[in-house]
Amino acid sequence: MSAPTAGLREQFLIRPDVVFLNHGSFGACPRVVFEAYQEWQRELERQPVEFLGRRGRGLLREAAAKLAAYVGADADDLVFATNSTFAVNVVARSLPLEAGDEVLGTEHEYGACERAWQVACRQRGARYVRAPLPLPFTSADETVEELWRHVTPRTRVLFLSHITSPTATTLPGEHVIRRAREAGIWTVVDGAHAPGQVDLDLRALGADFYAGNCHKWLCSPKGSGFLYARRELQPLLTPLVVSWGRGTGTVEPFQLGTFLDELEWQGTRDISAFLAVPAAIEFLEQHDWPAVRQECHEIARWTRGRIRELTGLEPYTPDTTQWYAQVAACPLPACDGPQLKERLYDEYRVEVPITTWRGRQSVRVSVQGYNTRNDVETLVGALEKLLLELRS
Repeated sequence: MSAPTAGLREQFLIRPDVVFLNHGSFGACPRVVFEAYQEWQRELERQPVEFLGRRGRGLLREAAAKLAAYVGADADDLVFATNSTFAVNVVARSLPLEAGDEVLGTEHEYGACERAWQVACRQRGARYVRAPLPLPFTSADETVEELWRHVTPRTRVLFLSHITSPTATTLPGEHVIRRAREAGIWTVVDGAHAPGQVDLDLRALGADFYAGNCHKWLCSPKGSGFLYARRELQPLLTPLVVSWGRGTGTVEPFQLGTFLDELEWQGTRDISAFLAVPAAIEFLEQHDWPAVRQECHEIARWTRGRIRELTGLEPYTPDTTQWYAQVAACPLPACDGPQLKERLYDEYRVEVPITTWRGRQSVRVSVQGYNTRNDVETLVGALEKLLLELRS
């Protein structure tokens, strides 16, 4: 019996001369999904007024219904957004923070989203707090307790990643969200790396707001993400771009519309990436993606072991699917990180990020269905040679 990933390389547009181990940054779109995306673009250009003016809202709602079913939500609780950063900005700029309020995040958050909260807090006289979560992680309970030590009576929002960007760790979100709900604290989850990489049920997760990407592990075209909001909290959200919504074309008296109207309609823009999301979901279903993900996890697990043998450094998380899925962030000895990344690509054609986080350097290896163990062996062989030369 062939492996679930057999033949998948040919389904993607990745260049054959590149060892692409960086799916986590921008993702890669399968050929058939990219073709669906281009067909939507052609459909738009054939009759732009009909497409955007008469059909656009209905098409967006149909696509949103497919996505909502995939992520375990009601379609009316989810709107498309360009990416998770955009969606986090909507929430950060909307929530009614006051002087003295605190937004609590962790030191493992994505920098762009941290900046969004810092700007929003500064404008309101609130404070963004970064809670350290020591490495290596050991247990979900200890992680939750460590985070909760930084909750104060002034904490209004708890912001955390579903899967962290710098350390590729699946945080115990359900435990945190449940406790925050009991304390009356809003929860905002950055799910940039989750859809398509892990099973997702937003109703069960219980987050108040959830920002997700479709263009990463869901394999949709670039510029496709979403924002989910619990129904009773949707009136709190206001658009970053104020447009017509479902208005009648008049501006007096001014009144904002509903969550869907105001956030989905952002003026004239190409909605083709959003409309191609159902094609991406269909692609995953046709290729037995749960089995593909499991095989990718095994390669990621093998990768952690190979790099640990090379460096002698302990991984950041326990070796279970509870803590990581298809991405392995492997610690490296002190070295010239930017030069290492550059030489990996220039000399070995290996595309992989070398990150520096809290003074620690890591190689973050993403394993997607088009990757093989040979790709990892190429990376490990290159690291073995280059780390000797570039150690600082």
